[in-house]
Amino acid sequence: MSSPATAPPPPASLKRIVAASLIGTTIEWYDFFLYGAAAALVFNKLFFPDSDPLVGTLLSFLTYAVGFAARPLGALVFGHYGDRLGRKKLLVLSLLLMGGATFAIGLLPTHATVGTAAPVLLTVLRLVQGFALGGEWGGAVLLVSEHGDARRRGFWASWPQTGAPAGQLLATGVLSLLTAVLSDAAFTSWGWRIPFLLSGVLVIVGLWIRLSVDESPVFKAALAQAEARKATQGGAAEKLPLVSVLRHHWRDVLIAMGARMAENISYYVITAFILVYATTSAGLSKQTALNAVLIASAVHFAVIPLWGALSDRVGRRPVYLLGAAGIGLWMFPFFSLIDTGTFGNLILAVTVGLVLHGAMYAPQAAFFSEMFATRMRYSGASIGAQFASVAAGAPAPLIATALLADYDSSTPISLYVIGAVVLTLIAVGVAKETRHRDLADVEAGDGPEADDTKESARTADAHTV
Repeated sequence: MSSPATAPPPPASLKRIVAASLIGTTIEWYDFFLYGAAAALVFNKLFFPDSDPLVGTLLSFLTYAVGFAARPLGALVFGHYGDRLGRKKLLVLSLLLMGGATFAIGLLPTHATVGTAAPVLLTVLRLVQGFALGGEWGGAVLLVSEHGDARRRGFWASWPQTGAPAGQLLATGVLSLLTAVLSDAAFTSWGWRIPFLLSGVLVIVGLWIRLSVDESPVFKAALAQAEARKATQGGAAEKLPLVSVLRHHWRDVLIAMGARMAENISYYVITAFILVYATTSAGLSKQTALNAVLIASAVHFAVIPLWGALSDRVGRRPVYLLGAAGIGLWMFPFFSLIDTGTFGNLILAVTVGLVLHGAMYAPQAAFFSEMFATRMRYSGASIGAQFASVAAGAPAPLIATALLADYDSSTPISLYVIGAVVLTLIAVGVAKETRHRDLADVEAGDGPEADDTKESARTADAHTV
């Protein structure tokens, strides 16, 4: 029988929690992706005007990568306080930081106005964005995972994951609309600021919704147990969540990092670098490239919950492995289709790529959440996910652009993604299946033998239901 901490909340309550997480992550990813698209389209001209066009793009993507460098710090800080104070408080703070930084980018003076101070200010605000996003992801997926029905955890936890394509859809859609109605000169002069300033309105909506939901019942139960244990032990200090993660879950952190390599690298090659490749190598307009990403992102949004539901039936690992292998096989056809220079083939290339990416991204939320014990879950999931982003998503557009500049061919870029796929297949291949784990088991991770014993008991119980 389920404990109070694990009993699923009423459907209306769960849907409200899912909506709060989804809307918040959509806004956060809108802000983050908006920068990536602007980096590919206009920031090279506005903030690095003295450079060769391709070099300017490289420098623009370098500031884009800086945001990823701040994500591990955000994971450490938000993870620590999220495991101490709760998921909800930190999610509100992350939304305020991200929205404020994005709004400020829309007000920045350019290189023509203040010279080298412009790219410096841009880089600082990008660091704030990365710091906020480093803490956002873990809290959002945990809030849903720890509220939801364990039998459908993969499905419900995948909804915050749809915030990525939803944010991509929103950011690309706004940029696509502006580039369609404005001349290139108008868009470069002032039109690019509109999507960044729009973030201020979105943050107000997101805060209103996030403030209306309850804290995770699993976390509250774990906090009560920790306080009771502390009282019985004469006020003994509790270990820092980071210390506990490194002691009990270092293997899971490495698995999470490896699992993210193919997922993260492929995503930014498909959605960010494609804006460079399609316009410079395939001769397509930036409007055409934006429209293709827009259509593919809509499909991506729709398939993520389906992959999440499938992971509830067959397990997290099989779905994840399918997506990773599929991405590896798709990379050469992906660029071949784009090289034809037709809009239809461009849509096909990006859409299939994002559908396969969704098979990794959808089960990731439940998979990573189920790896860690409650009182170190925010830290563990965030550290595993965000530290990988420094080596994966951060340099992906930069590396892809440099490879294109050096070799004038997509083959090295395909091999780069396939190398990441191999790492992911190994990491997920050695991982344990987590589908039946009980998130209310706050003592999980007390040691390898204890964890194995508990896992066997949980699996056996699940099969007798």
